[in-house]
Amino acid sequence: MASIFTKIINREIPGHIVAEDENYIAFLDIMPLVKGHVLVVPKQEVDYIFDLEPEVLSGLTLFSQKVARAIDQTIKCTRVGVAVIGLEVPHVHVHLVPLRTMDDINFTRPKLKLSNEELAEIAETIQSGF
Repeated sequence: MASIFTKIINREIPGHIVAEDENYIAFLDIMPLVKGHVLVVPKQEVDYIFDLEPEVLSGLTLFSQKVARAIDQTIKCTRVGVAVIGLEVPHVHVHLVPLRTMDDINFTRPKLKLSNEELAEIAETIQSGF
């Protein structure tokens, strides 16, 4: 069964996509820690990041860097934090989180509930950084 991320990749369900190429996609987390929280995903559905082929893992890192630079240019933050947890969805994903404080990347705190319109506006803002 396809992961929820594969369904976004295949456009079976909507996602607020901020960047995409032939191998990777980046979209907003719909339950973000802070505004501008992005998930970067390989299009190849693999559950565990360290099961990725070396070239896919390095490509994911380079693609994440491009997305992080766009976030850094467009979202007010001190820097962009990176986290790979891998327990929520069985599809490799990198969290890019705009940071102002250490607590901004605390995954135990309540998530934001943003409207579809707010998410669309944030996605457009980040897209303008490319």
